[in-house]
Amino acid sequence: MIRFENVTKQLGGKNVLEDLSFKIGEGEIFVIVGPSGTGKSVTLKHIVRLLTPTSGAVWVDDTEVSALNGSALNNVRGRFGYLFQGGALLGWMTVEENIALPLREKTRLSEAEIAARVAKALRAVGLEEDGDKVPSEISGGMQKRAGLARAIVREPEIVLYDEPTSGLDPVTARTIDQLIRRLNEELGITSVVVTHDLQGALLIADRIAMLTGGRFVEVSPPRAFVATDQPDVRRFLDAQFIPKKGIEGM
Repeated sequence: MIRFENVTKQLGGKNVLEDLSFKIGEGEIFVIVGPSGTGKSVTLKHIVRLLTPTSGAVWVDDTEVSALNGSALNNVRGRFGYLFQGGALLGWMTVEENIALPLREKTRLSEAEIAARVAKALRAVGLEEDGDKVPSEISGGMQKRAGLARAIVREPEIVLYDEPTSGLDPVTARTIDQLIRRLNEELGITSVVVTHDLQGALLIADRIAMLTGGRFVEVSPPRAFVATDQPDVRRFLDAQFIPKKGIEGM
């Protein structure tokens, strides 16, 4: 479904991504991990052409996204939902209004249809009783769930997650992880997740890709990922106190 072909991206005279090639299958949860500054979010932004490769190509199905502009690019972007790191909710709007915003801006649905879509999205993330609240009246975890509801309200085929558990306590972070996995299965979507939270990655991923030096040094299912002897991966695992046998429930 998503394919990178020999993608190199230079920023500030430095190769952030270097000859990067990989594929993500339809319905897969593909998780990208790695140290700070290695290009994880840069990779994510290339998928929807928020960034353009210096060289190489990015494809979604048979469409070369990296070559699109104008209405053609907007049409492809309509296939995506995006959960930003901070939730990116507008503080002066209610949760319902935040979730409805992409429908009002990007579709011609009636207000009745918008209300039905918003109610469905709120139920999906367990916020059906909180739609009339503003972001400051709900917890950080609830704000992330509201952001996720907004990401799925247009019924996308693909959802991109940028650090979905950042800033959350461990219990709330695992709740968000479980929600990502459940929605992926129930809605039949493809998910691409960028995260520092390796424990969460091990719980939700179909495959985990470790990015360092602009390249993937390991791409494998969770059990194989924790069992690898690849030095960069081992250092990353050891820093989060994850042994070769993995974590309970993986």
